[in-house]
Amino acid sequence: MTDQGSAAIPALVFDEENVPTLVGGSASAGRFTVGGAGIVMGRAGTVIIVEAGDSPARSGVWSAEAVRLVGPAPAPVAERMMGSPRAADEGSLPIHIAVRLGGEALYLGTAKVSRAGTADGVLTDCELRFEAPLSRQLLNRVRPPLPALDLPGLEWLSNVNGDRAAALEQFITGWYPGTGTGAGTDATEPPATSSSSCLPAGLRQLYRLAKRWPGALGAQNSILPESDLHTDHLGEMLVFGVENQGGFFWSLLWTLDGPEADPTVWFREFDEEPIAEQEPLSGFLIQFSLFEAVMSAEYRALPRRLTAAQAARLTEALNLVPLRPFWPWVPTRFYVAPGLVVHVSSVDGEAFDVRAGASHRSALAPLADLPVDWIRFDG
Repeated sequence: MTDQGSAAIPALVFDEENVPTLVGGSASAGRFTVGGAGIVMGRAGTVIIVEAGDSPARSGVWSAEAVRLVGPAPAPVAERMMGSPRAADEGSLPIHIAVRLGGEALYLGTAKVSRAGTADGVLTDCELRFEAPLSRQLLNRVRPPLPALDLPGLEWLSNVNGDRAAALEQFITGWYPGTGTGAGTDATEPPATSSSSCLPAGLRQLYRLAKRWPGALGAQNSILPESDLHTDHLGEMLVFGVENQGGFFWSLLWTLDGPEADPTVWFREFDEEPIAEQEPLSGFLIQFSLFEAVMSAEYRALPRRLTAAQAARLTEALNLVPLRPFWPWVPTRFYVAPGLVVHVSSVDGEAFDVRAGASHRSALAPLADLPVDWIRFDG
């Protein structure tokens, strides 16, 4: 274990009787519970003791680099984690992390807050980054790997260049949790309303699926709800998709003659000329869904920029989705395995940005031993 200072426990086995030493005495220390984690805060530091496990709904060790607190957290904890004008000097205090495992506790080192989320002024979640990442052996002790159950399959892949409507539905119903009972549910569309009858079949299908699987409309970027569809500033295009910061949007040519069966999708910055996506709407919606699946995944992997050879090595055991590149700004291709989606983007064909999203931690296993430098790896 790396040296954490004179007050640190000089071995992995952690004696909880040392907590007062780490926090600066027990007389004024505050004790709290956040998402199953015990937190002790004092004038000299903070000790967080989490349970071993692998549940996104509880506080715990998330990866070799991070530990998560899952709120809501009481105000004193929120102030310590996020800082406040009344506690301006507390941001520099050490935060010690330990984990209960069987009848003992293991000391994992110190960490610093890297991200905190709030809702209505309440701390809802907090990620802390270890100052020294855990070894794989230690990580597997404090966050025991669990086998995956019913990873989303790849049946949809065979329909990508055949029945794309079936491919879209099979992917969405397999990937997203929701109230549906699986692919093929409610396959018969209800009678079209006057507004939806003006839309292409692909959008009507997506809106139908989104009633049961809301994630289908996106998390990073989004497909607009049907009620929010609008024409662009020139009145020429029907805007149906937007980037999360409003930097660009996707649209369809707006006519009064009724929708095309599978229209061209146009990508556009507000004041630039539109650029056609390489796939029509049927393929675009599959690509959009794959991209958003990565961005909304609970489990992710993000390497630093890769060379062409490294990108090829990373994807060689995966299945290429047989569609032309997505997104004119930075052409992007998709690779998949059960429960795993990877998107690979490059402007020049020499440097590659890669992101992976998984429905279960174990689905990242094919990437675990690759010789790349990970910014984040949740496997």
